[in-house]
Amino acid sequence: MTAPLYLLGVVAFVVAILASIGLHELGHMIPAKAFGGKVTQYFIGFGTTLWSRKKGETEYGVKAVPVGGYVKIVGMLPPDKEHAGKVEYDENGNRVVAVRQSNTGLFAQLVSDARAAEWETITAADEDRLFYRMAWWKKVIVMAGGPTVNLLIAFVIFAGLFATYGNPADQRLHLTVSTVEACVVPAAQDGRVCTAQDPVSPAKLAGLEPGDRFVSFNGTTVHSWTQMQGLIRKNRNGAATIVVERDGRQLTLHTNTMVTPRPTNASDPTQLHKVGFLGVSPDVTYHHGGPIYTLQQMGGLAKQSAVALATLPVKVWGVAEAIAGVKPRADNSPVSIVGGGRLAGETASAQNFPLKEKLVSLLGLVAGFNFFIGLFNFVPLLPLDGGHIAGALWEAARRGIARLRRRPDPGYVDVAKLLPVAYVVASFLLVMGVVLIVGDLVVPVQLS
Repeated sequence: MTAPLYLLGVVAFVVAILASIGLHELGHMIPAKAFGGKVTQYFIGFGTTLWSRKKGETEYGVKAVPVGGYVKIVGMLPPDKEHAGKVEYDENGNRVVAVRQSNTGLFAQLVSDARAAEWETITAADEDRLFYRMAWWKKVIVMAGGPTVNLLIAFVIFAGLFATYGNPADQRLHLTVSTVEACVVPAAQDGRVCTAQDPVSPAKLAGLEPGDRFVSFNGTTVHSWTQMQGLIRKNRNGAATIVVERDGRQLTLHTNTMVTPRPTNASDPTQLHKVGFLGVSPDVTYHHGGPIYTLQQMGGLAKQSAVALATLPVKVWGVAEAIAGVKPRADNSPVSIVGGGRLAGETASAQNFPLKEKLVSLLGLVAGFNFFIGLFNFVPLLPLDGGHIAGALWEAARRGIARLRRRPDPGYVDVAKLLPVAYVVASFLLVMGVVLIVGDLVVPVQLS
């Protein structure tokens, strides 16, 4: 691992994620402005402002903590029922009264304070530009714009990779030999240089060479690598007669397979079982595909992500246990942007790893982050974008039902009433983020 390459990988990943955040916020801002809404702020990051510039009515800037971003759309929260339709302005057009000044109960006060903060800068000229007054379908487009951009970024990257390099998750294993191991090393040490104490691999003893194509194993004709692998494992430490095709002719080779602990479960490579071992790797090709294939693969990835979201609290708890030293951190545990940066750095600085594969891995990492962020933001809970989308859809549904029943228009949905839920969700996200960041610093996930 070289420090300059490691740093380059981290910087490249962080820049890509910040660009994704910026595009996400543009996905909200552009339709909001197109529908006549007023956007007063567009910022990447949170905390202290590092740089900002105002253009027109919008302030653009960058803040110190690069873990997200936001756009400030005026009028997200409607006034309460007591003051709805009774908003007053002074001679300068500034709002005077819109919400109650006192409430009983913690959450009621928080909701009241949120309304007051929301309406502090609203003037009479903004009355027709308030977000909550937009048609429900416009609200859906504005709020769905951000996460949709993340999904589009993921699609573009995945489509480009699948069309050119292929899909590493959709492999084709062939009967042609790619590499022949010179010796037998423990599974946990795969890839290290052979030592004098390591036994020569059965494949080396048999005289197998890269480019050989398997024809049969102990008299059984083989048609796939999976079949060949099964025959080798079942043979344990028995004699092996192998027929291969080399340079257009068939050769019969002899050796003895060796019993050694190996991973046999692709979903859990840490589980080892004693099986027969030969010491060869097959040629691998990746499936190529176009836009339809990419959508199909992303559909499967969406199902996996839904399961990951459902088990997220449990996995974050597992990271907390790893931080406390209760148990090792799982290889498939979630990571923060810090962990993503570390993985990018390790990928960029890995030795004996071709540049092409490094670029593919880094692009796949960025695409994966965008895909998960996009899906996560569609979860129908405030303060996520999906919470506002759910509110807009509920508004459309109850207004539609009222029309069918010939009842008065129930009016706009008051998402402020869901702010207590938003505070709970935001608190959980904050705790989750802190745990993952600390975990990525103390017990990071390592590249296998």
